[in-house]
Amino acid sequence: MTSRALVVVAALAVATAAGVAQAPQGQQPGPQSEGAIRQRPGANRAPEFPPPSIIDYKPRTTLVVAQHPVPRAKFPAIDIHSHQPTPMTAAQLDTVAASMDSVNLQVLVNVSGASGDALTRSIAALRATRHRDRMVQFTNIDFRNVGPGWAARAVAQLEADAKAGAVGIGEINKGFGLTMRKADGTRLKIDDPDLDPVWQAAARLNLPVLIHTADPQEFFEPIDFNNERWLELSMFSDRRFSGPQYPKFEELMTERDRLFKRHPKTTFIAAHLGWHANNLARLGKMFDEMPNVYGEVGAVIYDIGRQPRTGHDFFVKYQDRLLFGKDSYQPDEFPYYWRVFETGDEYFDYFPAPRNYHAFWKLYGVALPDPVLRKLYYQNAMKLVPGIPKAGFPR
Repeated sequence: MTSRALVVVAALAVATAAGVAQAPQGQQPGPQSEGAIRQRPGANRAPEFPPPSIIDYKPRTTLVVAQHPVPRAKFPAIDIHSHQPTPMTAAQLDTVAASMDSVNLQVLVNVSGASGDALTRSIAALRATRHRDRMVQFTNIDFRNVGPGWAARAVAQLEADAKAGAVGIGEINKGFGLTMRKADGTRLKIDDPDLDPVWQAAARLNLPVLIHTADPQEFFEPIDFNNERWLELSMFSDRRFSGPQYPKFEELMTERDRLFKRHPKTTFIAAHLGWHANNLARLGKMFDEMPNVYGEVGAVIYDIGRQPRTGHDFFVKYQDRLLFGKDSYQPDEFPYYWRVFETGDEYFDYFPAPRNYHAFWKLYGVALPDPVLRKLYYQNAMKLVPGIPKAGFPR
């Protein structure tokens, strides 16, 4: 073989190896079907050109279908899961209220965990402005050092915060159950009986509890090329929970469900649909078995929008148990929620760039009927949180 031929063969080998290295683990490009008479066009063939990275590959679509962007919600909406400063200045409230008007948000529920003096100052600052009917405040629970005497102090603080104007509890964040430790150093389990007096007090005070348990299931799985959240996990180290130092996803879900069932008089709102938006049958079973549990849609629109028929049927069936929530307050992202819920549009982007790491697929609308939209956007929240102002909503 000539030296020129050797160079060509070597180059082809390198190109082929590069292509295979980018293929999903355990797979070769285009395997042939056993028993087929004709060879599949891509069988045992590697890319001729260097393959792009997952970040660089953004093909433009050639699909031409009707587009119906929805800049404003069809009905005034309550965001049951919003994070704002505590307290907010008058200037900050002016800015937020103007952006709320632009997308037809009527009320934000601030779940950024103010308690005690911070809660009192937050509510006073809100009441001193012309936006007093545009936001309400939840309190939170300090789960540090759970042990002897903790429950009595926590209940007393809840009672004081409710008297000061808090209308709910939360967001209880994912550290509860995942990383929080008791005074004796053991992991604080979600269904720990030491916490029972607090959940009983929440029921007595009529304070719904917004609770965020765990994170998406794939965050607890190996970070390999079969993990559909690989890009996100490669970018955010604080979202990786597959190590032995963390409880398993199902362990956390089991503890959460035991908590919900042990306190049937306490109203729980599962943040992010309990991270079961990818398995609505499981969430429906929870709703069937636990009448005190509701769900909010914050940060999981990417799962709802990739199953339009299943999503539509689920939202219609469980229309009395679902609330609108957004989590991160980004005004330019709300219209994507409205579009999923209100239209039957096909194959549209999930949020503007650079949010493509969160879900790289396209969305479809679930086309909810108006009575369901009203419950999702504001009626269910007003039922669960009596302290939400009524001004600005249809009668």
